[in-house]
Amino acid sequence: MADKKIRKERTGGRKATPSARRSSHPGRRDMPHWQYVAIAIIVTSFALFIAYHLFIKKLIYTITPCEGLKVYATCIPKGYSVYGIDVSRHQGKIDWKKLAKENPEDAPITFAYMKACEGSDHKDIHFDRNWKEAKENGFIRGAYHYFSTHSTGLAQANMFINTVNVASGDLPPMVDVEEIPEDKVQFMQELKIFVSKIQEHYGVKPIIYTYKKYKQKYMSDRFFDNYPTWIAHYYVHSLTVDKNWTIWQCSDRGELPGIDHKVDINIFNGELNQLENLRIKQLPE
Repeated sequence: MADKKIRKERTGGRKATPSARRSSHPGRRDMPHWQYVAIAIIVTSFALFIAYHLFIKKLIYTITPCEGLKVYATCIPKGYSVYGIDVSRHQGKIDWKKLAKENPEDAPITFAYMKACEGSDHKDIHFDRNWKEAKENGFIRGAYHYFSTHSTGLAQANMFINTVNVASGDLPPMVDVEEIPEDKVQFMQELKIFVSKIQEHYGVKPIIYTYKKYKQKYMSDRFFDNYPTWIAHYYVHSLTVDKNWTIWQCSDRGELPGIDHKVDINIFNGELNQLENLRIKQLPE
């Protein structure tokens, strides 16, 4: 009862209105209605953007009739004839003999890149076996290095050189670049050192692998335009980039005999004779 009397005295005997109640809390400021609406629109738009790129885009691509070649349990864009894979420890122990024997006749795998190392001190556990058996079973082979932002470019180049016994007939080394750098300028400098060292040692320009948007954001330096590009871009029927590309990783969901896990499927931008011309002819003395 005493509380009711006090509230009456504070409001002059009238029932406190919503505005009066708000004024009794000077530290509280309610946002206008339009600001709530704006926040809701922003949050919803962001959620839809994430959902589209993670789920909806893939779903639309999956249910859309294949415009190209249905092979490797996925849809391969039309207009190409040379196909390859890239593998690492994530594919487990590959039966290269079975893959060669049961290679799809309508779209045979011609080349295979395998992960050799990462950073300055990590070697892929299946590299030596993959490197040896891929060649023995008739695949044109190539090795790649996963570039780390935690080691210098020179240390990583030396790691690759000490790990991979590149021979005449192999494809040029590839560097996989996808880690987000804290310092973009320093990152590009270290990457330049890496590719320059690899080019000097093997006498060929290494191929640079990355994602389309990553290249636009972190590798806009013209220096990298002088190197062959390997673009990863999934769930689309065509590829558009700022410059000519060499290899397109068009799917990460491929299925092939002899490989127990999903595998990346790649398209070479050219005919088989052009892939042959890309192979290392002779290593520097």
